[in-house]
Amino acid sequence: MTASRRTWITLSLATIVAVTVTGTVGAAATASTATGPPVLVKQSTAVGSGGAVASDDVQATQAGIEVLKHGGNAVDAAVAVAATLGVTDPFVAGIGGGGFLVYYNARTHRVYTIDGRETTPQSAGPNLFIDPATGKPLSFPTAVTSGLSVGVPGNLMTWQQALRNFGTISLAAALRPAERVARQGFPVDAEFREMVRENAFRFDQFSSTSALFLPGGQLPVVGATFRNPDLAATYAEISQKGVKDFYGGPLGAAIVNTVHNLPLVPGATLVPRPGFMQLPDLAAYTSPLRAPTHVTYHGLDVYGMGPPSSGGITVGESLNILSNFNLRDMSTVQALHHYLEATRLAFADRNRYIGDSSFVNVPEQQLLSPAFGRQRACLINPAKAATSPVPPGDPSAGSGGCVPLQPAETGQPSDGASTNNLVVEDRWGDVVSYTNTIEELGGAGIVVPGRGFLLNNELTDFDFVPLQAGVPDPNLPAAGKRPRSSMAPTIVLRDGRPFLSVGSPGGASIITTVLQILLNRLDFGMTLPQAIAAPRASQRNSTTTQAEPDFISLPSTPGLQALGQSFAISDTSPLNPSIIISPLIGAANGLEFLGQDRVLVAAEPVRRDGGSAAVVRPDP
Repeated sequence: MTASRRTWITLSLATIVAVTVTGTVGAAATASTATGPPVLVKQSTAVGSGGAVASDDVQATQAGIEVLKHGGNAVDAAVAVAATLGVTDPFVAGIGGGGFLVYYNARTHRVYTIDGRETTPQSAGPNLFIDPATGKPLSFPTAVTSGLSVGVPGNLMTWQQALRNFGTISLAAALRPAERVARQGFPVDAEFREMVRENAFRFDQFSSTSALFLPGGQLPVVGATFRNPDLAATYAEISQKGVKDFYGGPLGAAIVNTVHNLPLVPGATLVPRPGFMQLPDLAAYTSPLRAPTHVTYHGLDVYGMGPPSSGGITVGESLNILSNFNLRDMSTVQALHHYLEATRLAFADRNRYIGDSSFVNVPEQQLLSPAFGRQRACLINPAKAATSPVPPGDPSAGSGGCVPLQPAETGQPSDGASTNNLVVEDRWGDVVSYTNTIEELGGAGIVVPGRGFLLNNELTDFDFVPLQAGVPDPNLPAAGKRPRSSMAPTIVLRDGRPFLSVGSPGGASIITTVLQILLNRLDFGMTLPQAIAAPRASQRNSTTTQAEPDFISLPSTPGLQALGQSFAISDTSPLNPSIIISPLIGAANGLEFLGQDRVLVAAEPVRRDGGSAAVVRPDP
């Protein structure tokens, strides 16, 4: 990239105008305005060339498309999309959280990954979530809404790392669209209001959070314009001072002060615990490049995110297990039965072996070997579902050891369910799949006063105590450690060129959502939009399988139940069982290369009120 081209791109991006977007799914791709570029109208699929974006939100997709139109590449656009989602989708992501970015470079024909997972403060340790008064673990809701749960955020450093290594524009230019959306505002939709409703019982405990999301004690009104001038100012400050302002400077000091001096309202009924984060924890943070995971399935190369995420390994192991069967020739009942049994087994291995590889020995090569896939596949009984919890396998035994040698775990790990994912492709064929999060819906529930963003509760992704006494647990807290994640941004290559990319939010169900979409597309004859829209079920080595209502209503479900598969709908908040939430699983985005420089990009048509997909040059 020459200096002159970089300058041109930066100046062009300065002309991007944030606009209020209206429209319905399935409407035309753009609408005209008198004062700015064409305005995207919300739609869940698009086909065309010149670059593509899919995200949870139409304003964020618009930001990415404008970057691509003005010469930016996929990484530039991905950062602009993610920063804008921090404005319009603040309850699931933003600069208070972290994530994992997977990137295919069309020039080098290589896949790279960036680890932006949050880290544990140095003064915290294995008893992070043990109540010193009782010696017992804190309840999950108590741990979440506290300073204890806040890990050192990684998203902003991820953006800087991605742009420095693979981008063509500055961080300031990439933040500019998001800053304008925050300042000028965007229309509140039903999903935004619903997210506030589900968190109102704890948002109203913090003065900074309630002032932003519950002004006057009222839920936001659908159709009203929501503005976040504090976040706009924060983005502008970062643009001027750089990431060091966050990682060790005044903005970082504001985060630390918030974690230690929780901004409770007068008369608050909650008594949340302060955290351990200090300014040196922020100053020491890095977002390293790591090697991607890799397996082959039907001759395709499937790349994902390695530890501390369990997503790439668990999706990959599941594919290795299923490669021992011909799902395409099975009945629907048998194909879904094998899918559920494969993830039941893979999650047993995930829980036993995967954690932060800087702290524990993760047998990644063995877990992803075809031989280990054969070992686990031999346990699938086509006539009967296994009884969970099933024990983990022995990765060192290869294809031997069909009878597992390890005892089954008795506990169950916790994973937040609220995240977002975006996919981007540019005119050169570069691809980004990026999943980022603040963990639970609303994170820790704490907005940094005067800064306009929520803090994460990622540290509750650690196991509070070992899952089974006497058995090593790879996911216990430790100073500087990154908690295990389930995020699974995925890129699939065919003959060394990109073919598919997909990712989703959903906590531990991210893994099963990504896997199910891949199977829907590669084995079950669905188009990518059909694969994303299809009803979902998530078996994670539990006695019952989490399922969407539409999955339970499928004609195949009675046959699955006859094999011993048991299903349940999750529709209450893990933080407050009295609050009813959506029973739907995930909110995926994906893209598929069609040849001749054409791309199909697809977002959720219904889940989370539907996502937004667009291309630079739509097909006529």
